[in-house]
Amino acid sequence: MDRFSTFTVLVNRIVRNIHRIKVEEMSRFGLKSTHVSCLYYLYREEKPLTASELTVICDEDKAAISRAVDYLSKEGYVTCEGAALKKYKSPVVLTQKGMEVSKSIAGRVDSILAAASEGLSDEDRAVFYKGLDLVSGNLQKICDGK
Repeated sequence: MDRFSTFTVLVNRIVRNIHRIKVEEMSRFGLKSTHVSCLYYLYREEKPLTASELTVICDEDKAAISRAVDYLSKEGYVTCEGAALKKYKSPVVLTQKGMEVSKSIAGRVDSILAAASEGLSDEDRAVFYKGLDLVSGNLQKICDGK
């Protein structure tokens, strides 16, 4: 396989597998990928985050996060403090139900990451992530026309 094929095939395979794992793992909660990301980061950050902050952390568009927060709120996973403010700027807080599900999600994420990283030393992983970050940044520059 040439360099282009190796890169694109492996990246696509990783993305497909991540998506498949998210769908399979979260279907038992009736949640979608964006819902999972919101719950995961609210749990990991251990503090309320606004939808605006979640947009950045989750690397999703504003509309997707707004829909996710609305859904999570209606289903009792989160509440929005200061709803009188602009909803997008209101802090989103995990409820008890949200905390329990988020803890389960975080545990599952940790075990999947450990399994996915099997055979990599901490140093290998650091080099891998550094390279991946560089490639991602370089591709973003190309897309931005810089």
